[in-house]
Amino acid sequence: MSRRARELHENQRPSKKKIKSKFMEERDLPPLLPLSDRQDDYLKALRTSQQVIVMGPAGTGKTHIAGTYAADQLRLRRVEKIYVTRPNVPGGRSLGFFPGTMDEKIAPWVVPLMETIKDRIGAGALEVALKNGDIEIVPFEVMRGRTFKNCIVILDEAQNTLAAEIKMFLTRIGENCQVIINGDISQSDLKETSGLRSVLHMIKSQFLPVPIIEFTVDDIVRSGICEMWVKAFDAAKI
Repeated sequence: MSRRARELHENQRPSKKKIKSKFMEERDLPPLLPLSDRQDDYLKALRTSQQVIVMGPAGTGKTHIAGTYAADQLRLRRVEKIYVTRPNVPGGRSLGFFPGTMDEKIAPWVVPLMETIKDRIGAGALEVALKNGDIEIVPFEVMRGRTFKNCIVILDEAQNTLAAEIKMFLTRIGENCQVIINGDISQSDLKETSGLRSVLHMIKSQFLPVPIIEFTVDDIVRSGICEMWVKAFDAAKI
């Protein structure tokens, strides 16, 4: 292929910059609106605080709001990157070690958040963002020594972190970085004390400036069936 032909070929190919600019385009998306008073508190905390901890039972919108909010911040280029992480602790009998690369191994653990982001920006935009490194899934095993800056970091299922793990996570936070920590103490799968429980105690006892949003069963918006079962298990003390 001649040099002129190569130049024409390269000019016809969409550059990484062009792909990213398409991802950055404004889309006609509905605003992220609260479905309950507690969700309204959650959104206000996200808009005003560098760190937010949100807790409560399933179906209250903890993960949905975190993922949608982060996707909007990235889409509007208010942050350069989204980091997603979650402790790889199974919620039941283990299926054994997942095969594949490190990214492939951790991917099943963050499906809920990634599905939320995909719903907000579309499958194509999510694929581009992952390829360009605009969204990165970070396993706890490779987090030590890193610094998160100019980004949003979401720690999902934080009740399954050990104290040493959540300490390591929180000390990775750099400049212009917003942290969203989601968890439900009642659903911890650890035999040891949850690191999230330790962090909550420190915030309350040392009066640290970190808002804590606590949903209750009355804030469940997923479905009536979800609310029924959460209340049933609570009543049964399970």
